[in-house]
Parts: sequence; C-alpha cells; structure tokens
Amino acid sequence: MGVGGGQISMQTQLKLVALVVTYNRLAQLQRTIAALLACPDALLQTVVVVDNCSTDGTAAWLAAQTDSRLQVESLAENRGGAGGFAHGIAFVRAELDPDWLVVMDDDARPQEGAVQQFHSLLHQGALDGVEGVAAAVRHPDGQICRMNRPTVNPFWHLTVFVRTLLGGGRNAFHLGNTAFEGAQIVPVDGASFVGLFLSRQGLARAGVPDARLFLYADDAIYTMTLTRRGGRLVFAPQIRFEHDTGSLSAAGIVMPVWKVYYYHRNRLFLYRLAAGPAFWLLLPLWVWSWPQLARHYAPADRPAFRRLIWRAFRDAVLRDTSLDHAGVMRLAAGEDDPRPVTRDIG
Repeated sequence: MGVGGGQISMQTQLKLVALVVTYNRLAQLQRTIAALLACPDALLQTVVVVDNCSTDGTAAWLAAQTDSRLQVESLAENRGGAGGFAHGIAFVRAELDPDWLVVMDDDARPQEGAVQQFHSLLHQGALDGVEGVAAAVRHPDGQICRMNRPTVNPFWHLTVFVRTLLGGGRNAFHLGNTAFEGAQIVPVDGASFVGLFLSRQGLARAGVPDARLFLYADDAIYTMTLTRRGGRLVFAPQIRFEHDTGSLSAAGIVMPVWKVYYYHRNRLFLYRLAAGPAFWLLLPLWVWSWPQLARHYAPADRPAFRRLIWRAFRDAVLRDTSLDHAGVMRLAAGEDDPRPVTRDIG
C-alpha cells in the first residue's frame, strides 16, 4: 500500500479528527482548511475549527462553508491559543471521540501526503504503543521551524544534561537537523501543537491543556505532562507540516510587550515541570539573565517589560494563575492590578 494514495481499505477503520485554533488570520486559515479538506474522507473524517472570537471576517467565511466534514466552535472571547486548544480538545473528546486527533495553528498545515504517511506508519505497526506523534515542521522555504523542534528533557536523560551543561544550550535538548533528514522514529519528551497527533489513550492520559496559560509553552507543558505520566511520544520525520510564521529572536524577544508576562511565566512553569527539585537551584540563574533582556526593548517599553517580567517571576514561583488577560494588559499599561493575590497549588 503506497503512502501517497492507493488502497486505503485498512485505513477506513481509523477515525482521525483535525483541530485548528484560529484568531484573526483568515487568509492563513483558508489555506489550512483547504489542505485538510484535500485529504480523502477515509483518512480524515472531521475538521474542527475553534474560532477565538476573530474580528477579521473569519466567522462569516466559516459560516459560508458547505463541506460536511467542517465543524466550527465559536468562542465569545479570545482565550488565547491555550484556551482555544483546551476548548477544542475537550469538545473533540466529548463529542467525537476519535481514535486519533491532530492539532495545529491556523498558519500551519500538513504538506501533501502527510496524513497518508501517518496512516501508513500506524498500519505498519511503527507506532504501536505510541500515544503521541510529532511531525517534522518546516517554514515554507524548507527551513526547519525552530519553535517546533521536539525536545528531550535534559533532566530525565544524563547524556543530554551533560551536553547542556557543557554549553550545548538549546541545541543540546532540541532535535537536530539529522533527525529531520532521516527516516528513523525518535522518542521525545515534548513537542508543539503544530502537527501533533494524539491517540485516544494519549488524550485520556494528558487530559485537557491548561487554558489559564493563554499563550506560550502550553503545548510543551501538555506534551511533557503526557510523557511524565508514562505516555510514549515520538518524532516521525516522514510526516511533514508547514508553519508559515516567523519566530522569536535568538535573544527571546517577544512583542508586543504584554506578551512578556506569558512568555516568561509559562517558561518557568515548564522548567519547573522539567527540572523537578533542581528548578530551585537554577532559578537564580534564569532570574539573573532577565534584566539584561530589557536593553533589547525600546526605552519606552522597558518599564512595562520590568513590571511584566517580575510579576511573571512571582506568579511562577507561587503557581498563581489568577491574573487574567485584562489584568495583564493593565499591568503592561502601568495601571494597578486590583485582583487579590491567590495561590494555585494544583
């Protein structure tokens, strides 16, 4: 059976659903939906779109679509990527109960033959016992997408930890180019929500993403929670996705400046999950590096940067997720945050 077409009688037994979260990127969403609906019905039964309260005509365009495989969940407010994926995964589990779910952003999509490759690997037995599969994600120009490289947790693997300590940095625990160029399926500990396939068992093990994260690292936290709980996650370079986006600069600069809060708070949540007790030993090093980032921002943005990053630090240490998005925006604008301090110990 060829992976690019051919007989699919074995594959009709499998129910696969795609989940796309969108916000104000109609042109990108249209390309993604077209790529998904180009997959044969027998390979991809349903495409669920979670519209995060878009204001660019997305709702009207979605309402005009007639393909019966397309289902739309419209949210009354923008809940961020984390909130959108949390809603979508909960909906899919409760209403559709697929054998497998594949998730992606609105500016990401499977390349031709990617879904067929997934089915082929599955029915060859290459994914037996696997609960999550991360695709190889590239930019439209063919360059590997930095933000979507799967990871191996250095705190769980001694050799990776040593490479990181010896100056390997990010490259020590993110999959290198060789993994993308080969055909070997590689075990990993974390992955992104672009081209991530999750089995029914994996969804049950990992549950629903934390909607309170709003933006950044929700996918890494979710997938590392899956592997920490004993689920098997692998990288399959044969399954190729495109992500038509830019990336963070090497210095980790995020704009607009309000995103600083989510980026750094959620990274600390992730580090705490990954490092366990060692988190407290490394925390001073991370905190020491933050003030140096301020010089990369325009002078007018630096006061907001400092307010946001230190609130991010405080909330990460206390595991406090009580600051909602409106509060983050007030903090970025220099307004007082009137919300009471509460602690989430879950």
